[in-house]
Amino acid sequence: MESRTFTARWILPVAGPPLERGTITVRGDKIESVDPAGVRSADEDFGETIVIPGLVNAHTHFDLSGAAGRTIPVPGEPFPAWLTRVIAFRRSRTPEQVDADIRLGIAESLKAGVTLVGDIAAGGLSRSQLSMAPLRAVVFWELIGTTPERFQTSLHTAMLGMATQPNTPACRWSRSPHAPYTVHRRGYELAAQLPGIQAVHLGESAEEMELLRSRSGPFVPFLQALGVWEPDGLIRAPAEFLRTHAELRSLFVHGNFLPGDTPLSANQSLVICPRTHAAFGHPPHPFREFLARGVDVCIGTDSSASNPDLDVLAELRELHRRYPDVPGETLLKMATSNGAKALGFDAVCGTVEAGKSADFVVLPCGSTGDPYSELLNDSAPAQRRTMFRGEWR
Repeated sequence: MESRTFTARWILPVAGPPLERGTITVRGDKIESVDPAGVRSADEDFGETIVIPGLVNAHTHFDLSGAAGRTIPVPGEPFPAWLTRVIAFRRSRTPEQVDADIRLGIAESLKAGVTLVGDIAAGGLSRSQLSMAPLRAVVFWELIGTTPERFQTSLHTAMLGMATQPNTPACRWSRSPHAPYTVHRRGYELAAQLPGIQAVHLGESAEEMELLRSRSGPFVPFLQALGVWEPDGLIRAPAEFLRTHAELRSLFVHGNFLPGDTPLSANQSLVICPRTHAAFGHPPHPFREFLARGVDVCIGTDSSASNPDLDVLAELRELHRRYPDVPGETLLKMATSNGAKALGFDAVCGTVEAGKSADFVVLPCGSTGDPYSELLNDSAPAQRRTMFRGEWR
């Protein structure tokens, strides 16, 4: 099997420092070597471009891709008001429309240079399409139940569904006990018995924190209207919940209102969704405090119900615009190696280095001389070229 060597103005391996006019050598579906300029001759020169690892979207909902423009968040309104619109949208969709929505979400992700995704899937419905797509995926079967009995039914359905489509090297099942306001605390204990990583929405809104703190606020009438108000089934405090789940591989999503000193263990990662955070008009996100404490913080897009698209690089650019003190190198890690670690694929992808899968994205580059400034420039051209497992998509 012949090798191919590529060069570009910049290679940002994430596993090491930027390489100006460095090279990447690919043999089959693996990276054979990454070298500084002058070590190898290139078979193909990408010209004035930047090469980065394949992007990782650690949190999205492909089945809501058809909601674009229909459920726009309104800054300042109670969070359950937005949830009400999302629920109404879900209930309006036929199975055929949901299938088309999932296809749309996958297509958007491929165009954006995503090579690994964590998708929260109601009914596990995205699994069939994701297992055939040219990317890697963790499909988190969404689990809901505000009583132990309801949750047990949801869990049983998920286990039966997962058994019909075993894991593959590129597409894995996991579970998502959705959120503290939709899952009985006993449900989290039941879900912990399943293998794999769990994904939980936590600290997403001020109203959620009020609900957990005092069993009051806008979530109470919202849950009462749905017929699922079970105050005795709510978890206590997020910090206590995190401590009791410290041994589990867990992905906590959003964390917009978690205090920066909230304890997360080495088994726990935090996914932030910058443009969704901005759309709701939330106060500054505490992610920098989590990063400073060594927490694995990664990037998600949430869904088209709260976001204009599923472009992970656009999420990084939003963070750079709002938090210019965060180094570009750190931001890129959040969208690549950190996400791969959170989803359990860090031995396979997330960096450009020898032995990893040949997954990388080629983007246009300007002339500032700083590759991270070029990468995070909002006005940079959008076109991208993506290699996945040694083949151009």
